[in-house]
Amino acid sequence: MIKENCNKKRSPHNYNLIIGIIVIILFLSIFIIPKYFAGNVIATEEISKEIEKIEVIHFHGTNQCSSCVSVGNFAEETINNYFQNELNSGKITFQHINAELSENYLISKKYQVKSSSLWIGIYYKDGTFSKEENVNVWYKIDDEQNYMNYLKSVIESKLFEN
Repeated sequence: MIKENCNKKRSPHNYNLIIGIIVIILFLSIFIIPKYFAGNVIATEEISKEIEKIEVIHFHGTNQCSSCVSVGNFAEETINNYFQNELNSGKITFQHINAELSENYLISKKYQVKSSSLWIGIYYKDGTFSKEENVNVWYKIDDEQNYMNYLKSVIESKLFEN
């Protein structure tokens, strides 16, 4: 019985199946997989866009804990101390926004705010917009100068990324 199976000729369908699998693998490796891993290349194209405005927003609730207050106050102080020229020109804006108030519903929805948070929104001259929540500031609130140095470097990297 075993000898009979070994002596059988392979059907052309098996070769077609093998060739089909090879073609699919080649297609994936040439066209699909490189695009999947090229996410950083796409981000680099976005980074090269010219920035119109950066808005830094501290979203909070009506009743804030001391950490929430610190995140907002340290961010405001950072902007005021290091980005006065950009504030005056309108290139950078800073706001404290109570996300629980109905009049702030649209901007809270735009940023997809879930809780007290610090967001950086970038408006590009081509009309596109990107947003990013910065969660690292929460780990820096025990040292105000460290917080300010960190946030300053984050904003500078966005401001001068062109």
